[in-house]
This record gives sequence, structure tokens and C-alpha cells, in this order.
Amino acid sequence: MNTSTIAIRLLWVVMAATSFMAVAQEFPSRPVRFLIPLAAGGGGDITVRAVSQKLNAAWGQSVVVDNRPGGTGAIALETVARAQPDGYTIVMISGTHTARRATHHGRLPYDLIRDFAPVTQMTQQSYVLVLHPTVAAKSIAELLALAKAKPGSLTYGSAGQGSLQHLSGALLATLTNTNLLHVAYKGGGPALADVLGGQISMVFATPLESVPHIKSGRLRALAVTSPQRSPAMPDLPSIAETGVAGYEVTNWYGVLAPVAIRKPVLEKLNRSIVNALRTPDLTERFQKDGVEPIASTPLEFQKHIHAEIAKWERVVAAAGIKAD
Repeated sequence: MNTSTIAIRLLWVVMAATSFMAVAQEFPSRPVRFLIPLAAGGGGDITVRAVSQKLNAAWGQSVVVDNRPGGTGAIALETVARAQPDGYTIVMISGTHTARRATHHGRLPYDLIRDFAPVTQMTQQSYVLVLHPTVAAKSIAELLALAKAKPGSLTYGSAGQGSLQHLSGALLATLTNTNLLHVAYKGGGPALADVLGGQISMVFATPLESVPHIKSGRLRALAVTSPQRSPAMPDLPSIAETGVAGYEVTNWYGVLAPVAIRKPVLEKLNRSIVNALRTPDLTERFQKDGVEPIASTPLEFQKHIHAEIAKWERVVAAAGIKAD
């Protein structure tokens, strides 16, 4: 190899490195759109808006929060899957989307694995299994005994067929060989409302939405779905702790970008969101609501998504759950 060839190659390396750094430094130079596949006011919406405020300050650019409910997330995710992979359009996902991948694989207008680049898992939190006070069970053991004595008499609501709430109940029924009757709603809010009204027996709800009703006596809390107790409700056992070995469900929120996003932009998105999640005031705010900041790397989040899909595929097969 002659001297001029070596010089040309070195020049290309320098130019490529300079271009790589320039892309990261320039991003973002205009507003970033952060889609939420849920209506305003829920846990995912609260999380994204809190993080977006930190990004606004760090970037000196607006982060436009765009609520796009519908199709159990399909509208928002399809929009981002087809967006320019420049980092200016990103989307929040939750545990429900890996559950739905397990029940609807091949029937969705996007592919959770093929069409997206994981950015970071932002948070995770447990559900709380809450009952209407008329249900004659004050512990998980009593609930399961009631379910076995009267198969199909206990009903639980969810945000829809294949949602994480649905599969939370399916996992409990599968692990304990009980018959729990699932009732699908068009959102977690209506399901909770019907438990409060006594139309159905129970629901897996977030601490944020259920604690006020537990304190007022309108709901009875039995246990949390995470493997450990929740900091927000330390007096409640976990379902696994009550003797249901292997039971673990955590709802979580993360961020995806279009799959072809350039690496320096992906890394800057990750770094910026992780820094936002680690600010003391945001950490304290989340922990008071029983939410644990995760702030993972893209690779860690990718592994988490794959593990969640595999887990729910096993539950779906064992429970014989069909897509709606």
C-alpha cells in the first residue's frame, strides 16, 4: 500500500469521525415529537410529560407530547415505524405492547422487533390486585380457594384482550390451576370503574389509580404483582410471597425510535433521557408513586423486550388465549 493510499484512507476515517460527532452535536435542531399510545392523564402520559420537561431544558428545544390512543397502541406505533429515522419522532411503549405482540403477532400493522430501535426503558412498577369489598376474600389464599370452590364466579377486568392486565390474570390462573373469568374493556379506567361499582370482582390496577380507593375502603387490596413489595405499599405482600411461585408482572414504560436511526442520534436520545430520569426531583417524584426509574441502555432494553415477549408467549400458549 503506497503513501497516498494510506493518506486517503486516513482522511476518510477523519471525515467519518467528524461527521459522526457533528450529527450528535446538531441533534436536536428543531422540536422532537414524543408520541404516547394512550389518552392523556394515565401513568404513561404522566411519565412522558415529566421526562419531556427535563429534555426541553437540556436541549433548548421543544418536545411536543402527542397523545395518539387507539388500536391498543397500533396508531402511535405505526406512525413512528413509518417516520423518518432522524430521531425527531419517538414513541413510548409499555408492557402491554409486548403482551400484545404475544397475542397478535402477524396481525399488527408494525413489528415490535423489526421496525424499531430500543432507546431506553424508563420505569417499571407493579400492579395491585384490588377487589370489590363484597368479594369474600381477604388474602390471595382465600381468593384462590373461592375461585376453586366456585369456578368462573370471579371476574377480573382489563384494558382489553391481550393487554398486560389480561395476561396478569391469566398467569395467576395458570400457575394456580384456577378459573378466573376475564372481562375485556376499552381501557383500564372503565375496568376499574366497574370494580368500584361492583359489576366485576377485581382488577389489576396501578398504585397511582388505586391507592385513593383503597384508603377510602371502596376497594380491598390483596397483593402486588412485582416479585418484591412495592415501596408505595410496603404492608402488602407480593403474590409470589403468598405462595404463588414464579408469579411476576411489572408494568413498565420505555422509548422506541424508527429502526434505521443513526447511532449517534440514538446514543444522544438515550443519554438525554437517562440523565432526565436520574435527576433527584424526578426520582423522588416517581418513587412516591411506587414507580422505579430504570434508565437502561439500548441493548439492555432490547434484551428486556425480547424476554417479555418470550414470557407472554408461554403464558398465552398455556392459557389458550386467542386474539380478539
